Amino acid sequence: MDKNARLKYIVDFLEDKKGVNPLVLDVSKFSNVTDYLVIIDGFVSRHVSAMGVSLAREMKDKFKERPLRVEGLQAGEWVLVDYGDIIVHIFMPGVRDRYNLETLWKEGQVVSFA
Repeated sequence: MDKNARLKYIVDFLEDKKGVNPLVLDVSKFSNVTDYLVIIDGFVSRHVSAMGVSLAREMKDKFKERPLRVEGLQAGEWVLVDYGDIIVHIFMPGVRDRYNLETLWKEGQVVSFA
């Protein structure tokens, strides 16, 4: 599966799990850490944690792809699921505003699936 298809699959999957306000940024031109960031909101900490667990399970079951790491499941305010070339950030809305990754990575190109 190519990278754009994986990105779209991840966003669609998280939206099916009731994630809101998705944003995908292509940071490949200036990041040596990853190529894409997926940023999405959950509603409460349990929801944020559940989306992270569900995504890791889905990618493993469907594509045999395990994340390099998953962080933040206990607190559930900011869950990070790292696939190397794609890093998924699942936030509580206030936490997303506080860290404002969109501004930090403002040079990133917004990816649209239209």
